[in-house]
Amino acid sequence: MNQETRPKNDENEEGLLQRMGVSLANWSEKWFPDAYVFAAIAVLIVCVAALAMGRSPSQVSVDFGKSFWNLIPFTMQMAFVVIGGYIVAVSPPVRRVIDVLARFPKTPKVAVAYVAFVAMIASLLSWGFSLIFAGILMREVSKRVDGVDFRAMGAAGYLGLGSVWALGLSSSAALLMATKGSIPPALLKISGVIPLADTLFTWQNLVMIIALLVLSVWICYASTPTADKAKTAEMAGIVYKDSKEDIGTPQTPGEKLEFSPILTLVIVALGLVYLYDVFSTKGGLAALDLNTYNFMFLIAGMLLHWTPRSFLRAAAKSVPMTGGVLLQFPLYAGIFGVLMASGLNEVLAKFFVSISTQDTLPLVGGIYSAILGLFLPSGGGKWVVEAPYLLQAATELKVNLAWMVQVYNAAEALPNFINPFWMLPLMGLTGVKARDLAGYSTLQLIFHTPVVLFLLWLLGKTMPYVPPVLG
Repeated sequence: MNQETRPKNDENEEGLLQRMGVSLANWSEKWFPDAYVFAAIAVLIVCVAALAMGRSPSQVSVDFGKSFWNLIPFTMQMAFVVIGGYIVAVSPPVRRVIDVLARFPKTPKVAVAYVAFVAMIASLLSWGFSLIFAGILMREVSKRVDGVDFRAMGAAGYLGLGSVWALGLSSSAALLMATKGSIPPALLKISGVIPLADTLFTWQNLVMIIALLVLSVWICYASTPTADKAKTAEMAGIVYKDSKEDIGTPQTPGEKLEFSPILTLVIVALGLVYLYDVFSTKGGLAALDLNTYNFMFLIAGMLLHWTPRSFLRAAAKSVPMTGGVLLQFPLYAGIFGVLMASGLNEVLAKFFVSISTQDTLPLVGGIYSAILGLFLPSGGGKWVVEAPYLLQAATELKVNLAWMVQVYNAAEALPNFINPFWMLPLMGLTGVKARDLAGYSTLQLIFHTPVVLFLLWLLGKTMPYVPPVLG
C-alpha cells in the first residue's frame, strides 16, 4: 500500500510517533549539555547543600579534594571495560561471526528485532562489547536487507545499553560491590562485600532479563516500518562501507615481532594459568570481580587478534571512547567525599526511610535512580554517589541489600534510552545522530518504565533481609 492510498489514521499515528521522537531529540540537542557538564552541575548542587548543612567553604573544598582521586582504581577498571569490549568486538574471528549472523534476517521487521535481541544478549556479557558488536552487526544487516529503517535499526543496536546490560556481567554496581578493594571504605562499613551470587546470579534477576528481552524485541518488531515506509541509511546519506582493515606486513626486521603470535601466546598462556588458579582457589563466582573480568577480556582480545600489531591497533582505537569515564569519575568521587563529610548521606537516608516502607523502598529507590540517571549518566560512578544513603535506608528498613543493588541496576538503565552520552560509540561507528535514535528509544522507555518498576517491587518481596557481613 503506497503513501497516497494507506488509511489516514495510520498516517496520523505514524506521524505522531515520529513527531514525538524528533521533538524530543531536537529539545535534547538544543538544551542538553555534554555529560561532563551534568556531573559538574551535580558537584555544584552537592556543595551548596553541604554549605547549607553548616560546612564552611574551605571544609567543602577539602572534602572534595581529599576524595577526588579515591576512585582511581575503579575508574581504570571501568575504562578497561570499554577497551576490552572494543578489542574483542573488532577482532577478526568475531568479525567473521558477525558476517555469519548478518545473513539470517530477510525482512526489515525481523532484521530490527534480530539486531535488538543480539545486542541485548551481547550486553549481558559486556556493555562495551555490545555497543561495538551491535554497531558492526547492524551495518552488515543493513547492507543485506533492503528497506530497513536506519533509525529503528540504530535504536535496536543501542538496546543493550538501555535495557538489560546492568543486569549482566559488566554491571558496574554489582561488580564494584563484589570487589572489596574498589569499594570506598565508608561504603564498605555500611554494606560489606556483596557477592555476585546474591545479585546477578539469582532467579529474580533472570526473570527481569527474560521479561525485558521479550518486551524489547516485541516493541522493535511491532514499531519498525515496512520497506515502503522506511527511511533507509541511503536516504539519510549514510553509506556503510567495508570497515575491515589490512594490518599490512613487516617492513623492517624490528617489526617482525609485531606480526608474530609468539609473544601473544606467551602472555595468553601466563594469563590462562593465572585464571585457572583464581577460579580454582576462590571457587567459581567468588573469583569474578572487576579485575578478573577485565583480565579475561584482555587475554581473549590478545588471543583473538593473534598478533601484537592487530591487538595494539584495536586498543589505540578504543582509548578515545574512555574519555568521559576518565574525566567524570573523579568528580563523582569528590561528590562522594562531600556527601559523607557533610552528613548529607545521613539526611538522604532518613528521607528515604521517612517516605518508604520495607515493601516500597525498592520502588521508591528505582524511581529516584532513574530520574538521577538523566543527570549523572554513569552506572558505576553514580552508584558510588547513591549507595551510601540507599543502602543505609535499606539496612534500617530491613530490605535486602543485594536486591537494592539490582534495583539500582535495572532503574539506572532506563534513562540511557534517551541520554546521548552512551550513544556516542555507536553514533561514531554507524554515522547516526542522537536525533535519529531518540524516537524509537523513547518508545522503548515508555513501555519499559512501568514494567521495570513493577518487577522491582514484586520481585523484591521474594528477597528476605540478610544483615551485611562487615569487616
